[in-house]
Amino acid sequence: MNLPVQSPTQIAWVTPDLDATEKTLTALLGVRKWVRIPDVHFAPDTCSYHGEPADFFAHISLSYLGDTQLELIEPIRGENIYSDFLRDHGSGLHHICVEADSLNGFDAALAEVAANGAPVVQQGVMPGGMHFGYVAAPAAGVPYLEFAYVSPQMRTFYDYIKQEQR
Repeated sequence: MNLPVQSPTQIAWVTPDLDATEKTLTALLGVRKWVRIPDVHFAPDTCSYHGEPADFFAHISLSYLGDTQLELIEPIRGENIYSDFLRDHGSGLHHICVEADSLNGFDAALAEVAANGAPVVQQGVMPGGMHFGYVAAPAAGVPYLEFAYVSPQMRTFYDYIKQEQR
C-alpha cells in the first residue's frame, strides 16, 4: 500500500478540560500559545459518524511544536468518536493525522485503507474546506488515524497559529 499522504502532521488529545490539558502540555513541551475555537459544529449535512449523519459540538484548541500541530478536543454534546473515547478511556492521546496534498489524494487514501479493512468511522468537511476521515487503528497503538485534506484557506489559518509560536 502506497498512500498519497505526508508524514504525520498532527497529534491530538481528547479531554474534558481544555484549560488543564493546555497547561500540562505547555509545561511539558514548552508550547507558547494555544488558539481556541469554541463550539465547533459538526453538522449532519457535512459530517457522518458510523455511516450516519452526525450532529455534535466540540471545543478545539490548537498549537504547534515545530511543524507538528497539537490539537485538543473537548466534546460538548452529541455522539461522536471523541465523546466515545472520553467515556471509554478518559483523557488521552486520540489520534495522529496525516495529510493528503489534494482532495483527490484524500479520497484515494480513504478508499485504499477501507479496501484494506479499515473502514472510516467518522468523516466530514469543516468550515473552511478541510476534509477529514478517521479510521480505527488500535492495532497500530493509537485509537484512530486521521486522514485530512487541508484547504488553502485552512492552511493560511494554520500558518497564522504556527507563527504565534515564534
